Amino acid sequence: MAPSAILESIQLPFQKPIGEFADLLRKLGGNNALSLTLFGTIAADEPLTPKATARSVLVLNTVELGLLRRISEQGMRFGQQNIAAPLIMTPSYIKDSCDTFPLELLDIQQNHVIIFGEDHFSELKFDDANIRHQCERELKVLAMSMRQGLLAATGRDDVIANVMQSAGDGLLRVMRGMLWIKGKRDRLPRWQVVGAIEKQIDCSLSGVQSTLGEKASPQTVDFDLLYKDIETLGAIANAW
Repeated sequence: MAPSAILESIQLPFQKPIGEFADLLRKLGGNNALSLTLFGTIAADEPLTPKATARSVLVLNTVELGLLRRISEQGMRFGQQNIAAPLIMTPSYIKDSCDTFPLELLDIQQNHVIIFGEDHFSELKFDDANIRHQCERELKVLAMSMRQGLLAATGRDDVIANVMQSAGDGLLRVMRGMLWIKGKRDRLPRWQVVGAIEKQIDCSLSGVQSTLGEKASPQTVDFDLLYKDIETLGAIANAW
């Protein structure tokens, strides 16, 4: 079982399930399982949303498909406890991906808890240009996804709501990356990220505020305003 002091740093509803999850991964992985790193909201002192999911990275010495299959057999059990399948990485993959997936790795670096093993993320170094390029690319992808989602929704409000929710999840990571470029390296809670970005670019983002701000309300999110804000951020990231 993971040390109680470590589990106590995780949001309360997830402490016992994560302990059981870690024990299972160590048992299945044996010496090949180098570390389990928890990241995201449940590893931070932030309010949990009703759909909060535990996300993690399992670092392996070598990727063995047989091991992944054995882990997948437990997916339903842990999925019912809102524990997502872990991202699978190796030390060399992490090191070699700082220029390819900087936003994802930066997101982990800024807020993570090591459940067992070594910390493979704290000492990672990122280049401003690589982060800026991914911010620009992600914002273009988000804009494209919203356009395609609107076409595919065929007027169904529930589908459009899911499109906006997905866009919001990606936006948060991008905005943290944009703040990092401007020297704001400490992780901010979700609702502070939006205000910090507005201050940095000297522009109001009402669509983003209604999606991710402190008083976010899914029922009041305006698709057009959110889309406009994504295009605005994309133009700014491109200019940086």
